[in-house]
Amino acid sequence: MAGRQREISVSEFFLKNRHLLGFDTPAKALVTAVKEAVDNALDACEEAGILPEISVQVRDRYGKSRVIVEDNGPGIVESQIARIFGKLLYGSKFHKLSQSRGQQGMGISAAGMYGQLTAGKPLHIISRIKGDELASEMHVSIDTAKNQPDIHRKKRLQWDRPHGTRVEMEMEGHYQKGPHSIEVYLKQTAIANPHLTITYQDPQGEQIQFARSTKKLPARPKEIKPHPYGIELGRLIQMLSNTASPTLLRFLVDELSCVGRKTAQKIIELARKQSDKQLSDRSYPKHIAHA
Repeated sequence: MAGRQREISVSEFFLKNRHLLGFDTPAKALVTAVKEAVDNALDACEEAGILPEISVQVRDRYGKSRVIVEDNGPGIVESQIARIFGKLLYGSKFHKLSQSRGQQGMGISAAGMYGQLTAGKPLHIISRIKGDELASEMHVSIDTAKNQPDIHRKKRLQWDRPHGTRVEMEMEGHYQKGPHSIEVYLKQTAIANPHLTITYQDPQGEQIQFARSTKKLPARPKEIKPHPYGIELGRLIQMLSNTASPTLLRFLVDELSCVGRKTAQKIIELARKQSDKQLSDRSYPKHIAHA
């Protein structure tokens, strides 16, 4: 039995438990894949201060669904493309306390892994950064045993967009109308993000556009520090072991929210009194003190 024990990679775990990521059924998987790609595009545009214009296409091909999402965002540095799309739990938001659409770094890469599992095809990505003469094209899948990206092909090519990203994925999906459809999700996304323009083409070739109603981008969410009342003890211990602050006072002021110098001094004084307090029989219930 001991010889059969081995470490499980995060990719292997989610490969066998894909329902945890929203890929329960072919119908739900198709909507989830579109959502993850659109969320990525929206975040990239907003962080770069660009009014987002996103194109979504869904096609039926040989019994499989093909999803294509293209945006006018800032593009992705070539060295980061493979890790963003071919590695679970890789992202820039996990260690920040700020409002965001996603945090774990497994949305679009999980969609790619689902496509890899059900259709055997890698993700096809084209991305171009403003100022680059050529765009970067890659076909990326996930090595699930190692949770590492596997690049099948890559090259530089001409692309008509000055900057942006295009993601294409093939998967087992079931297209449907109704309250849980792609159209309803995109409509709700457009309502919640009035600065967004979405163009959608369904498998029948019909095109719908949800035009923006404002050209004003929302204010970027600010990163906050943990508050003393909301932080767990284990997290506090971890922060103390990793801090670069030279003193406890500086740690409390610099790394916690709503803690000034006077408040930090009071916290330290109270902690010192508690540690110096002598325990007596009166500190315990009678049935324990006389046991």
